Amino acid sequence: MKNSGVEPLPTDDDIIVIEHLCKSFGKVQAVVDASLRVKRGEVCFIFGPSGGGKSTLLRCINGLEKADSGTLIVDGIDVTHKKVNIDLVRAEVGMVFQLFNLFPHLTALGNITVAQEKVRKRSKKEAERVARELLERVGMPEKADVYPDQLSGGQQQRVAMARALAMNPKIMLFDEPTSALDPEMIKEVLDVMLDLAKEGMTMVVVSHEMGFARAAADRMVFLEEGRVIEEAATDELFENPKEERTRVFLSHIL
Repeated sequence: MKNSGVEPLPTDDDIIVIEHLCKSFGKVQAVVDASLRVKRGEVCFIFGPSGGGKSTLLRCINGLEKADSGTLIVDGIDVTHKKVNIDLVRAEVGMVFQLFNLFPHLTALGNITVAQEKVRKRSKKEAERVARELLERVGMPEKADVYPDQLSGGQQQRVAMARALAMNPKIMLFDEPTSALDPEMIKEVLDVMLDLAKEGMTMVVVSHEMGFARAAADRMVFLEEGRVIEEAATDELFENPKEERTRVFLSHIL
């Protein structure tokens, strides 16, 4: 994506503002001078080759990784400020990981209630009410008392999504949520994500699921070697990518 060198000012609609963000691990530059805006209620779909910095960018957004330089503002909070209370950011940003990250010693219900009680300070009764409502929402009301090792991969991922939603986040981050799933389990996870998109949840999704992008994404971002190569509205990027590298990549996966 070409840049004129003049950054537009953030607006009230911009819930995530990333400007010239850089993050390295030793000599490896994971994110290089990345700039991106995400509006409230928008579904932003980030794709690109493996090792291109997509997951690192997501982890910077919720403070799991600390950027080396640049600006990162999430819902009005400067995440890069040295005195930032990162827990305030994480309380408003739900994240769903590739490998579920459920607590094996807790049931599905327990996995969804624990953070509500500890972080949101909800009573056990209220946390369980919310958890059961969310298990219903993700199509698993009968699995409340089941442990993760008794659930399929798709079911574990839906519990992870319910756990994130239980915190009433303003933003949901998805880091390749279907890449560890068997093909027949992918649809059940994508269906929940599609419902969230229709309800107006702000979502940043790292994935190669182009069917989801076509159905739900407002905007797509192609990231390679830590750099934003191209960014455009979904239809525009699919039909008329401007960068040759984007065209080549899409030709290999579509």
